[in-house]
Amino acid sequence: MKNILKKSYLLVLIVLLISSFSMNLAAQEYEIGISQFVEHPSLDLAREGFIDQLAEEGFVDGENIEIDLQNAQADFATAQTIAQRFNQNKVDLVLAIATPSAQTAANVLKNTPVLITAVTDPVEAGIVKSMEKPGANITGTTDMNPVAKQLELIRNFLPEVKDIGILYNPGEVNSTVQVKLAKEKAKEMEVNLEEATVSNSSEVSLAVSSLVDNVDAIYVPTDNIIVSAMPTVLQIAHNRKIPVFASENNSVEQGAVATLGIDYYQLGRQTGSMAARILNGSDPAKMPVESSKELKLYINQKSTEEIGLEIPAELLESADTIFK
Repeated sequence: MKNILKKSYLLVLIVLLISSFSMNLAAQEYEIGISQFVEHPSLDLAREGFIDQLAEEGFVDGENIEIDLQNAQADFATAQTIAQRFNQNKVDLVLAIATPSAQTAANVLKNTPVLITAVTDPVEAGIVKSMEKPGANITGTTDMNPVAKQLELIRNFLPEVKDIGILYNPGEVNSTVQVKLAKEKAKEMEVNLEEATVSNSSEVSLAVSSLVDNVDAIYVPTDNIIVSAMPTVLQIAHNRKIPVFASENNSVEQGAVATLGIDYYQLGRQTGSMAARILNGSDPAKMPVESSKELKLYINQKSTEEIGLEIPAELLESADTIFK
């Protein structure tokens, strides 16, 4: 009888151990590091979309994943420190938002899967080998803008435009890539592209002021420093009735005249879907870098009225979003 009871207890113990192991496996927790270069609406939306998509695919912060969110506040050294921290903590996956954070993650994290987003040209930035076959441990999404179409949009509003100002930080690879494309398009359009550069946010006001007396419009690429200082750009330009054309929708919502651009929240969701596949076993080296699946026309009607600029009827009819 005692032997039977011992065997019964042993059987129950084995069942409990197997059950406990299965529950722990099902509830396996992953640590995900997020390195965001700077705070501004587009990058914030990309981050939110990433987290929301992960949750939709079963990876919920506080349940089976733990997210460590870090922001470099536009400081390259801090971005480096964040990447080193994630490497030391041996996180399971990293999301790097914006080119500088992606570059530091690529340099530091050699064995951890890295997803990038809001990176204009990951090949030019030295982050991946190619868009189709990124190689190593890195893949993600690009926010490469239709720069040529965005400059054409300026001409749609200003048929007689002769001089376009462009603001950017030459220290950001993503910005220099876009400026190169803008120069090529400006030459084709036979307009003068007046450059004003900054190295930090404190220089933005002076850079904008240097342009407003010499240009018909200002174009802002997806430069992290300039976009994060968009209120300053808009205030100075609008005081002189100079229209500002942006590269992303949130700058238009803040007061830029218009853009034909991507939806950063959806780009973040796209990246989140890729992250879920990696957590489920996919190899990032074999996952092509993805582009935004669609472009949308955004117009700020209130801003055009304030500076006395007329919106072409055909654009008003075809706009996806009009901010009033």
